[in-house]
Amino acid sequence: MLLILAFRHLWVRKLRTLFLLLGFSLGVGVMVVLLSVGEAMLAQARDVSLVGGGEVTVLPQGIDVEAMRTGGLGAMFFGIDRARFLTRQVFGGARHAALVRAVGPAIEGKLLYLCAVAAPCRPRAVRAGGEIPSRARALGSGIGVREGRWQDSPADSAYVSPTRQQLYDELDHFHLPPRPDSAWGEWHYFNLVTSPVEWWYLTYLVGGEVPSGRWGGRMLITHRRPDGRYERFTADAPADRVTFDTARADLTIGGSSVRQRDGDYVLSARAGGPDGALRMDLLVRPLPNRYFPPVELRDLDFVSGYVVPALAASATGRICLGARCVRLSEVPAYHDHNWGVWRDVTWEWGAARGSGLSLLYGGVYGPERSGSGGGAQLTSPFFLTLVDSLGVLQVLRFDRIDYQGTQRAEGLARGTAPERFRLLATRGADSVRLEVEADHTLATEMEATSFRRYFLQMRGRFRLEGKLAGKTIADSGSGFFETYRRR
Repeated sequence: MLLILAFRHLWVRKLRTLFLLLGFSLGVGVMVVLLSVGEAMLAQARDVSLVGGGEVTVLPQGIDVEAMRTGGLGAMFFGIDRARFLTRQVFGGARHAALVRAVGPAIEGKLLYLCAVAAPCRPRAVRAGGEIPSRARALGSGIGVREGRWQDSPADSAYVSPTRQQLYDELDHFHLPPRPDSAWGEWHYFNLVTSPVEWWYLTYLVGGEVPSGRWGGRMLITHRRPDGRYERFTADAPADRVTFDTARADLTIGGSSVRQRDGDYVLSARAGGPDGALRMDLLVRPLPNRYFPPVELRDLDFVSGYVVPALAASATGRICLGARCVRLSEVPAYHDHNWGVWRDVTWEWGAARGSGLSLLYGGVYGPERSGSGGGAQLTSPFFLTLVDSLGVLQVLRFDRIDYQGTQRAEGLARGTAPERFRLLATRGADSVRLEVEADHTLATEMEATSFRRYFLQMRGRFRLEGKLAGKTIADSGSGFFETYRRR
C-alpha cells in the first residue's frame, strides 16, 4: 500500500519528481567520477614509472606526463639539459639551502638494448633507470635491498658533489671535431686587468684539421699599454709540439702551457713581438660558484661550444718583457673556453664584474643557410646571466642590442666603433636593462676576403638595473665586450 501511494504521489507531482530524479542523477554521476579518479590515482601510485619521493618533481619542459608514464612517442627525446648544474647549484646549492633539504636526480624507464658478451648479439629490449642511492634515501624513495649493498659509487659522488678538480675537469676540457675541418678552432681565453688603463688578452689556440690533417697551435697575447697603444705577441707551434687533453683543461703549445689543478690554473706563456720576447707565469684562481656551464650548438656541419669556468677570478704571478719584469698580486681576471667550426661565424659577447654581481651575455650568428633564399643565418638565442657569490642568480633572454654613437677604434683605418649600447633582457616577470659606455676599442680586420668583417674588442663601464623575483637590483662596474662590423 505504501509503495502504491508513493508512486501515485510522484505521478501527480511531476515537476517535483523530475527535480528529484535530476538530483539523484547528479549525485550518482559525481560518485562515479570520484571513484574513477580514486582508481586512477591508486593505479598511478602503484605504477613503477611514477613511484618516487620528495615533495617537488622537476620534469623536462613540454613533456606530457602520461606519455612519459606509458613510454609513448612524446616521451622519447626529452631530457633536462645541464642536469648536473641544476642539481649542484640551482636547486641544491647554497642559495636555497634553507628551503631545499635534498635533491635526487633520477632517470626512469629509459629504453636500452642488451647483448650477451660471449655470444652472438641478439639484442633484447629492457627498461632501465638510475638514481643516486644516498639522495634517493634522503627523499624517502630508497629501494629495499635484500642482498648486497646499495651505496654511492665514486661516479655518483662526483655527480652531486664533485671536488674542485672533478668540477673543473668536467667543465673545461678539450674536444675532437666530428670530422677534420680546416675551420675548426678551440681555445682557452684569459683576460686580466693590471690597472685601470692596462690589461691583457691571452689566447691559447688549437686549430685546423684536428687530429689527422694540417693543424697546429698559436699563442696570441694582446697588451693594452698604459699609454693607450696596443701591442701583440705571437708564437706558433706545429702539431707535433701541441698536446691537449680531452679529459681536462691541460694544453701545451710549444713553450706555452695551461695546467689546471684543484680548480687553479697555472699559465705559462712564451711569445715574441716588436718589443722583444714576452714571458708570463701566472696563477689564475676562480672565485667560488662564479662559473657558467657548457653549452653547445649543432646544425649539420656547424658546431659552436662555450663554457665559462671563471666568470670572476684573480691572477697572481710575473710578466717579463725582455729583462724588465712586473709582479702581479690578485688582479681581476676572467677565463672562458670556446670550440667549434668558425667558418663565417660572428658573435655578440660581454663579461663584466660589478660591486656584487658578475654578468655574462652572448649569442652566435652562424653561417648562412644554403637554399634559404634570403641569406638567413643560424642564430643562437641571446642570453644574459647574472651571477653572485652563491652562483647563477637568473638567466634571461633578449633579441637585440641597440648600438649608438660612433668613435674611433685602435687598429681600424676606415670605419668606426660604437660609443655605447644597451639591451633589455626578460624572463617571465623578471626584467633587466644593461647599459654600457665603451671607453676603449681595439679593431682587428678579418683576413678572409669572402668574410668582410672587423672584430671589435671593447673595454667599458656598465650600469645594470631591473627586477628579479620581485626585488629591485642595481649594480655597476667594468668589463670586456665584443662584436663584429661589416667592412
